[in-house]
Amino acid sequence: MFYKVEYQKRAHQEVEKIFRVLFPEQGLAVREEQIRLCHEMLDTLLGEQIALCDAGVGIGKTYAYLIACVLLRKYSMLTGRGNPLEQRPVVVSTSSIALQKAILTEYIPFLSRVLLEQGIVQSPLRAVVRKGKEHFVCDNRLEQRIEAIRHKQKNAAQKEALLSLRKQYDMDSVKNLSGFDRRLVCVPKFCPRECPGRQMCRYQRYLEESRKRDVFIQICNHNYLLADAYHRAEGYKPLLADYRTLIVDEAHKLPEAARQMFGKNLCMDDIREIAYYLEREHQKEEARILRTVMHGALHVVGAEHRIGKGIRETFHDTTNSVVSLWEGVEMLEFLLEKLGRSVPKWIWNRLEEAKDVLECFCSSDENYVRYLHLDTEQLPVLCAASREIPGLLRKMLWNREEGMSAILTSGTLKAGTGFLRTRQITGLEGRAGVQEYVAESPFSYEKNCLLYLPKTLDHCRRGSREEAVMVANHIHSLICSTYGHTLVLFTSYTLMGSVYQILRDSLPFPMVEVWRHSQEEILRFKTMENGVLFAAGSCWEGVDFPGDMVSSLIIVKLPFAVPDPISEAEKETYDSLESYIQSIIVPDMQKKLRQGFGRAIRTETDTCVVSILDIRAVKGGKYHEDAMCALPSCRIAEELKEVQDFIRSRKGVEYYL
Repeated sequence: MFYKVEYQKRAHQEVEKIFRVLFPEQGLAVREEQIRLCHEMLDTLLGEQIALCDAGVGIGKTYAYLIACVLLRKYSMLTGRGNPLEQRPVVVSTSSIALQKAILTEYIPFLSRVLLEQGIVQSPLRAVVRKGKEHFVCDNRLEQRIEAIRHKQKNAAQKEALLSLRKQYDMDSVKNLSGFDRRLVCVPKFCPRECPGRQMCRYQRYLEESRKRDVFIQICNHNYLLADAYHRAEGYKPLLADYRTLIVDEAHKLPEAARQMFGKNLCMDDIREIAYYLEREHQKEEARILRTVMHGALHVVGAEHRIGKGIRETFHDTTNSVVSLWEGVEMLEFLLEKLGRSVPKWIWNRLEEAKDVLECFCSSDENYVRYLHLDTEQLPVLCAASREIPGLLRKMLWNREEGMSAILTSGTLKAGTGFLRTRQITGLEGRAGVQEYVAESPFSYEKNCLLYLPKTLDHCRRGSREEAVMVANHIHSLICSTYGHTLVLFTSYTLMGSVYQILRDSLPFPMVEVWRHSQEEILRFKTMENGVLFAAGSCWEGVDFPGDMVSSLIIVKLPFAVPDPISEAEKETYDSLESYIQSIIVPDMQKKLRQGFGRAIRTETDTCVVSILDIRAVKGGKYHEDAMCALPSCRIAEELKEVQDFIRSRKGVEYYL
């Protein structure tokens, strides 16, 4: 025991040394908080425990967990965890491609160089990004697709992207590649061993490289992590090399990834893709039957349900819907029996998966929440979400085996005063020995941030013209008070569009409106000196606007989730509406609010006004205390003049030029 304590002490001393060398210009307060966080993470890993870590903006949690993993590897032999040369790799799971790329190309190379120079490690740190087959090119299928379009008209940019795959095997690095081409040329789910190109296959070489013993860190997304966990649970070959240490970054996205992973869905695009492959196998009549019957079935289901654009609608067991879907089941059973072994196994399996989804909708399976939404052709997509997500996560990740250590970290794991909601949705509720710690942002919010809760807000009917005009008037006053430099976050694209139309000709500052996935518009805003960005959806998190780019953040409404079939099913498990609201709705709003608030202050020197234009958030409002509990402590203003005075006191003359 003495030796374990002694080596743990040495590891802690190296943490302090590493952070001093990595960031010599870092402020003392920031560095101390980083070191404390890394100590907590290191102790969790050395103790073979699981921890939830809520890490504020600017704390440097990525370096903290990478350093903890390096020192775990170095000192584990000395603390009784075995020979480092035989140690299994670390898995770092994230939700975004951008973070995976940054860890691989920025964080690890920089950290590796510094640790080598300091003699803390003896060889470079090696890492690899692990992704599903659908991200990589199958050379055989690529040549077939190129031959198929050789004499056909095709969008020039898409054709160029397709041809570029002869040199780039990772499709995520290729722009303008169509979704249809991507599906046709990716590595199939079931790769035939007799494939003629197997010996020279770039995907097989990538797999061989990723399995080398000197690969210390495997980086993947949450879906891939869960796919690996499913393979292990079912006795299939694992996707990831065997590991005992897991870091789940952006951990607030893990439950949603699990819903995708363990859910079922089927749309007309899936049917067309299967039909395309049947035709390639000279099964044209079978492909025609598949397309015809399924198009008819989905058309009937759509006619029986009133599905709004962008809305999830609960599936109802109407007679016409169920009959049409059973016809689809019978058709698929007929095809499966007729085709037998005359088509590749992976095509046969795709037909089985489609049949499984239809049977789920026909049989009222209580293990799933069944719902619909519309595709681009206004046909319904059949979706079934598992009700057992926490239990599945507990079984596949947290109860896997002895000696497992894990850190789940994000800037929004804590809701209100604790981690209860996160424990519930990640499958950690009731599990003994789970640690919790909070690493507060080192930024001085009381000095550099002003929270504006205007007392002049009016009660308006939600979705009314009156509401749009009131919001537009407040936004206009704020934008003029801060001389542009504004990000306006909406919870509704409809309200965003209405307010934008009201203001578009009345502001002397350039305005940008971001709809879904408009990265080009975000980049355009970043080039402006004093622009105004209207945004919703994904812009509540994951976008970075440091410096004076955003000196005013306007949150139009508290980000309560829109009711949908999944939340309605969860509500049924509570005794009262009030207990459901306090246990689920409010904590989820608080986490989303923290994500939005995090767009305001991105560096130690940033200054920003954050305005919430929701009457429920102002003093005396129904959710004022809940909103304040979610946010860091900062000055509160109720008058517009206080906003103007704050900006003038914090900004130099160049800000207004």
